[in-house]
Amino acid sequence: MILVLLMRLTMIIAAIFCLQGLSLAQMRTVHGRLMVFNAYPVRNLEATARKAGTTVRTDSAGWFSIECQRKDVIHVRSDVFRDVSFRISGSTDTLMHNLVFLDEGENRDIAVGLGYIRGEDLAFAVNYLDHQNNDFCNYENVFELLEGRFPGVRVEYHGSRGAIYIRGSRSAGSSAAALTVVDGIIQGGIGWIHPCDIKSVNIIKDGMTALYGANGANGVVVIETRFGEGN
Repeated sequence: MILVLLMRLTMIIAAIFCLQGLSLAQMRTVHGRLMVFNAYPVRNLEATARKAGTTVRTDSAGWFSIECQRKDVIHVRSDVFRDVSFRISGSTDTLMHNLVFLDEGENRDIAVGLGYIRGEDLAFAVNYLDHQNNDFCNYENVFELLEGRFPGVRVEYHGSRGAIYIRGSRSAGSSAAALTVVDGIIQGGIGWIHPCDIKSVNIIKDGMTALYGANGANGVVVIETRFGEGN
């Protein structure tokens, strides 16, 4: 009887170690860096892996390293920055992200008080780097940026060539694509624009497109870059 109990106890202990080993095998370390205004590292900001339940803070250079499961979601949440989430896959090793500062209320004082950014850096940024207070640089190309940020915008592209469709349905042929205007000039394509060079994007549709005549019947994508007139 005692021998049977010992055998069962041994099997239970072995199963526990096996499960622990399997759990550890599914864990991985992901590194990341958080910036703001594409210029300043965000310090002392929490990042949390939802499934693994681990939480870390960024260092003085904005870097963090966090243990997470192979398929996990890392959340970065704060009252002064726009919340972001990253889906982790088996091939994810490093995350680089420019946060969007919410310049409202007492957020400037909160950001400085919590040590996210130095007061002089934030004062300079909100006065002279406002055009960098976006997440445009987080996209690989202009088409991904448009598709990812604007509900109802559909993009079809291959490499640097593509077309943008604003309304839900379109007729056959490229004539249904939206008109694209960059720095006040109508463009036949926008694949050459680097997302980091974009200052603002506006999607115009319905009656607002009258300024562009018949060419704007399918909507207009108006892009202003850092190099446009007056910038």
